[in-house]
Amino acid sequence: MECRQRHGDGASAISGTRHGMLGLLGVLAIAAMSAFALLATVAQASTITVGSVLPPGSVATEFTQVRTFFNTALPEKGANLTSPVTGAIVRWRMQDPEGGPFALRVLRPNGTGGYMAAGTSNPVTPAAGGGLQTFTTLLPVQAGDVIGVDPTSAADKIGVATVPGASYGFIFPPPFDGATVPASGGVPGQEIELSAEVQPAPAITSITPDFGSVVGGTSVKITGTNLGGASAVKFGDLAATSFKAESETQITAIAPATRKVGPVEVTATTLAGTSPEVNDDRFFYEGCVVPKLKGKKVRAAKKAIGRGNCKLGKITRRHGKPGKVLKQSPKPGKVLAPKTKVKITVGKS
Repeated sequence: MECRQRHGDGASAISGTRHGMLGLLGVLAIAAMSAFALLATVAQASTITVGSVLPPGSVATEFTQVRTFFNTALPEKGANLTSPVTGAIVRWRMQDPEGGPFALRVLRPNGTGGYMAAGTSNPVTPAAGGGLQTFTTLLPVQAGDVIGVDPTSAADKIGVATVPGASYGFIFPPPFDGATVPASGGVPGQEIELSAEVQPAPAITSITPDFGSVVGGTSVKITGTNLGGASAVKFGDLAATSFKAESETQITAIAPATRKVGPVEVTATTLAGTSPEVNDDRFFYEGCVVPKLKGKKVRAAKKAIGRGNCKLGKITRRHGKPGKVLKQSPKPGKVLAPKTKVKITVGKS
């Protein structure tokens, strides 16, 4: 700008400013697109819907008592009456709720007509106007569990649809968490319009490579299921140096440094929990465990160094005499990279 003003070229100055602004906008646009592309590459966790498929034509219906409603039969194709997986409920929906607050409830059938109250979400209040409403939560669930809903008032309402072959039950009064109670009654030919999204717990099926140095830095491909949205990866008790959830079935992680040689369990954690330990998730840390060599003859020292996964380094002979090991470097007990050289000084003590 100063150069143009000195030459008195005002038009050039305006043009330059305009081009500068356009250039800046272009850079910002490219940056925004790059950020969007980066976000798009982050693996998102998939969910499974449990409960009603929310058929049309529901009627907002009073609970009439403060009691737990839950579906007991859902004939629609693709409907899951019970959770097919273990994990966590991350969202839930009600059609035409009125009043409240409401709480989502997890019920665990005991196989003899009873239900254990396995957990309850924080209470939520629906917006005025009804319609389909979605709420967030983080509620553990096991395979085989069903979902129910608790009102606050007998006048509270939820959408109920007439569906041949459907039915819902109720428990009065709502049970305390941990209690096992039978259903108090049921309504045939109708279903409550209640559903939940379950994020399955992660599982690891293999890791490649399954070994690496104690100094860390090994890039490890972790393969499994439901790995999208991973919030943590650990090698034993140590957090991975870094990791990226590339898809629902793969994470790439950098192994951290450790002071111990041997196997550790690799685990991945998501909102739905931590992957269970299995034989195929073990990572073996290799390293040189420096043995105590003082007082050993050279041949015995060499064997001990090899058993420690180290290598014999420089041998210094004091006064040219063979004798035994007088000094060593590194010191015994150190855990170092595999095949680290151990220097010894031998002679007559």
